[in-house]
Amino acid sequence: MTAIRAAVCHGAHGPFSIEEAAIDGPRAGEVLVRIVGAGICHTDMAARDQQVPVPLPIVLGHEGSGVIEAVGPGVTEVAPGDAVILTFASCGTCSNCSDDAPAYCYQFGLYNFSGGRPDGSKAFNAEQGVIHSHFFGQSSFATHALASERNVVKVPASAAHVPLDLLGPLGCGLQTGAGAVLNSMAVKSGRALLVIGAGAVGLSAVMAGKIAGANPIIAVDLHDNRLALARELGATHTVKGGGDLEAALREICPEGLHYAFDTTGIAALIELAFSWLAPRGIVGLVGAADPAAMLHLNEMALMGGGKRIMGILEGDSDPKIFIPELIEHHIAGRFPFEKLVETFAFEEINEAFAAGESGRVIKPILKVS
Repeated sequence: MTAIRAAVCHGAHGPFSIEEAAIDGPRAGEVLVRIVGAGICHTDMAARDQQVPVPLPIVLGHEGSGVIEAVGPGVTEVAPGDAVILTFASCGTCSNCSDDAPAYCYQFGLYNFSGGRPDGSKAFNAEQGVIHSHFFGQSSFATHALASERNVVKVPASAAHVPLDLLGPLGCGLQTGAGAVLNSMAVKSGRALLVIGAGAVGLSAVMAGKIAGANPIIAVDLHDNRLALARELGATHTVKGGGDLEAALREICPEGLHYAFDTTGIAALIELAFSWLAPRGIVGLVGAADPAAMLHLNEMALMGGGKRIMGILEGDSDPKIFIPELIEHHIAGRFPFEKLVETFAFEEINEAFAAGESGRVIKPILKVS
């Protein structure tokens, strides 16, 4: 057991409480990571507020980065002292994991949202009772996290100069946006890309669109500061949310969109994007809509134009391959995601969440150690 401090979530919409606890040593296949930084993602907010149902109390956090302190039996890919990025967990044995598509693991819920290991055991021990663990296979809002060998990615030697706390968001939000463009939709050079929502995921898609050579790249958002940053990161056109998006698309790409990527989950915007798809165009969806929300699309338009509506998780990423690729893009200046970031002390977790929810900060990162 290792003594730790953890930011515990006790209830919907409530503040996080920094508490003393202890964490297990690593079992077979597990690694103990001293957390250096942890990004804050919209999914953390949704879990805190029970839009994503997780057991309470729980330690959230799923964009961790840190240094391995100990490994359990059978671990061979990483060793104590290695700098790593923590990402989502998966079983490694189902057909999708075997197809290098771990984001669609048949047991994704068990490994990422159950509040413990797949066998039901918890990583944390505290005097006040049970604290649930293993959110996204890590629970990185703490000074230490237990993960598995499968869901840690070793930081390449070429990135030794990059601050380790900066790299955590590559484990979820940034790989989701970039992967949607580079993996899921496989955007081609010279084709039109619409990105709806210029938060961390959307701006990652904009940067990836520039890497892919998309043209035009159109970003839509309600906030002028985010639209300005989208232009800096590669958007050729920006449209203020609430304006006449259809008129803007008619002027910018009269022949239609080849790709549209929605991060908002707003049905009216998704349906509008679909209506502007060129033949064989694709709409990719990552926005978290209400579970009861429905889309209304014309079947003949979908079939006759060979169009596609694509649900996307984690950017269809195999993290051990894709995250190092994103790091190399970052080192080369093609993926400058540091422009999205503001850092906060671990003890300022509630202020960091407020800054992210208000839109003032695009990607808050906690500096844990």
